[in-house]
Amino acid sequence: MLLRTLFLGLAAAGLSPAWAAADDCGDAAALVQQAYPKARKSADGASFTLEPHISIALADADTPFVLVCKIWPAHDDLLLVAVPLTDSAQSSDDGHVGDIELLVVDKNSLQVRQRLLEPGLITDDAIAIRKIELDTGRYRLAPKVSAFGLRVEIANHSQANPFSETDLRLYALDGDALRLVLDGLVVAGNGGEGDANCAGSFHSSQVSLAMSPVSHHGYHDISVAERTDTDNPSPDKDGECQSRPGKPVNRTYRLRYDGNLYPVPEALKVMGP
Repeated sequence: MLLRTLFLGLAAAGLSPAWAAADDCGDAAALVQQAYPKARKSADGASFTLEPHISIALADADTPFVLVCKIWPAHDDLLLVAVPLTDSAQSSDDGHVGDIELLVVDKNSLQVRQRLLEPGLITDDAIAIRKIELDTGRYRLAPKVSAFGLRVEIANHSQANPFSETDLRLYALDGDALRLVLDGLVVAGNGGEGDANCAGSFHSSQVSLAMSPVSHHGYHDISVAERTDTDNPSPDKDGECQSRPGKPVNRTYRLRYDGNLYPVPEALKVMGP
């Protein structure tokens, strides 16, 4: 358990305020009612329902599938909103089925300016979604084009074979359109195999992004730096568990816009369904 906690901590290290948790929803109920006029509020006021059985949760400590809001520093009159749309008829404790709808909202009037539905993005199973966050880092793709990110963290429950991954998607506000420009890049992760006591082989990775001055098809390249750490712990002669880290491995990548998307290197692609 200690090792699993260690690697989960490494995977989360370097969390920036650009995507740290924010509670900018204000009157969340009013926001949902404005965006979804046909939604029905629950008796306890904690959620809304869309026909036939789509649930929108405002706040619930027991689930990551809640409304997420963040003021966008690049356009401080706008509020970014990620709305998990959970299909309650198909979801259970063993897995969830649902979509995420992204909204760009006028901060003062709550009028929705742009929206984009991402089908199936909160569908999970044994490898479960743990956290959904908005990333408002400085993704200036072109002089008049800014992007924001959506980060989704997934993990399993295994102590002997831990796995977690944080995936980043980028969305550009280009004129009146909101569109996906980066369809899933692994920015943090860990995994490995062990005996649940000490011995094993584990790895963790961290990825950072920076905008490059070089452009393709009108959008700046994105420079990606990845660091991978390894550890092969084992008991010493007294039976005490000792960490045995390997030498960190650093890799760099360049993402070039192809006119539609930033293709993701195979090594950094998100885990498939």
